[in-house]
Amino acid sequence: MKRMLIAAALALVTHSATAAAQTPAADAQDSPARPSDRAVNPAQPDFTLIGLPTTLKMPRFASAFRVTHRFTRPLGSGDFSDLASDFFGFDSGAQIGLEYRFGIMAGTQIGIHRTSDRTIQFFLQQHLAGQGASPVGIDLIGAVEGTNNFKDSYSPSIGAVISRTIGRHGAVYAQPIWINNTNKQTGEVDENDTFIVGVGGRLRIRPTVYVVAEAAPRFGYEPDSVYTSVAIEKRAGGHSFQLNFSNGFGTTLSQMARGGLAHDNWFIGFNISRKFF
Repeated sequence: MKRMLIAAALALVTHSATAAAQTPAADAQDSPARPSDRAVNPAQPDFTLIGLPTTLKMPRFASAFRVTHRFTRPLGSGDFSDLASDFFGFDSGAQIGLEYRFGIMAGTQIGIHRTSDRTIQFFLQQHLAGQGASPVGIDLIGAVEGTNNFKDSYSPSIGAVISRTIGRHGAVYAQPIWINNTNKQTGEVDENDTFIVGVGGRLRIRPTVYVVAEAAPRFGYEPDSVYTSVAIEKRAGGHSFQLNFSNGFGTTLSQMARGGLAHDNWFIGFNISRKFF
């Protein structure tokens, strides 16, 4: 009897040890398919490219802060000595944006973005599908912005953000978005809406260094030229530092839908973002 109890106890201990050893292996095997939302995603390290959104998920109760800064001196104005005397545009004025976003649920984020021309944009972004469950990642985004500290000229918008990551090397994006009231003319106007199909990508060229590009081709009301921007970016922990060159100052959806100032006018700027998770 004693030998039978000892044998049974040994069998139970062996079975428990085997189960304990197998469980972490199963979790480790599942973890690549279900990575933590709080882990650094090297292919998609930030919530925006330069101005257009990405499908990076916001964890519940996490947040992020971003500063956008666009100097207003055209880089092509004057000759090289004129540009150098203005410290390559850094001596000029700037349009500055401050943004804060917060995760109210896993995959659901709300935010506010205010620019120094007193435009305020409120936005909501909902994660619908992740790459793996579907061939692409898909988010739904909606926003409304108003000028004069959200007192005048409201521009609502709704659309989708579609992404495809390329392993750990980067990601490409498409952002079909409809924006109302993009025509700055007052009174009765025939064209007032713009539909953009944003396109862009982020390519990882070093472990924490990226090149980024985006553009927003448009249909409907098409003022000025198509907004375009390129950048070089450095990630350092939860920070991202980006030096960019754009043909306009726009950082809200309506501003980017209105396009750049001209094809041959480019402006230097930067973004600084910080994730609090």
